[in-house]
Amino acid sequence: MQRFRLTIEYDGQPFMGWQRQPHGPTVQAAIEDAFGAFAGEIPTLFGSGRTDTGVHALGQVAHVDIVRPFTPFRVMEALNAKLRPLPISILKCEAVDADFHARFDCRGRSYEYVIRNRRAPLTLTRGREWLVSRALDVDAMNQAAAHLVGTHDFTTFRASRCQALSPVKTLTSLDVSRSGDRIFIRAAAPSFLHHQIRSITGCLVMVGDGRWTPIDMLSALQARDRTALGHNAPPDGLYFMNATYG
Repeated sequence: MQRFRLTIEYDGQPFMGWQRQPHGPTVQAAIEDAFGAFAGEIPTLFGSGRTDTGVHALGQVAHVDIVRPFTPFRVMEALNAKLRPLPISILKCEAVDADFHARFDCRGRSYEYVIRNRRAPLTLTRGREWLVSRALDVDAMNQAAAHLVGTHDFTTFRASRCQALSPVKTLTSLDVSRSGDRIFIRAAAPSFLHHQIRSITGCLVMVGDGRWTPIDMLSALQARDRTALGHNAPPDGLYFMNATYG
């Protein structure tokens, strides 16, 4: 039995998220089925984190055990061949010790949300960015973001079906920047709640367009109540960037 660590990139638009589902296509199922097509066995893939329907990844990490002996290069090449034409790419494959676990050994996860701040509709990046036509004040958004950094009860920004044992999470960084008509929201934490980044992004946009003040963001956090949430952003512009390990 050999354990491999995979680094994976994917466009989330055709999938119902990362985790295998009985009623639709998922990234995990596609990769597991690709293993079956070349290795003759369908193993279980363990990811560093789950992504929802329509959410993308540039550096998802997963591990898998397979019985037949293959080199990491052979695994990567075979998976990429069997995954075509699905928008999933195995960027790297490494042989790792049997005690490595993509989820439980992960010490940090980072996400990026991309907003296109313009009037004109999206063409080439539709489904990969969130189009916001109202002018956004990045400075105000950063002031609001500063209230969320640190350890807090993020109940307000937690999906009702979130399975985390506690709403208390530590947000190690949350930054907003602009490059031309694109706005980037970058967040890092040891782990996140379900919909946490999308919920935070939706509220940051409300601050940016003047519907909320930065203090309103603080009030929403302190309310610890999902009904205090201003807006939940769509999945389009959300990317799982990377997972870090000690």
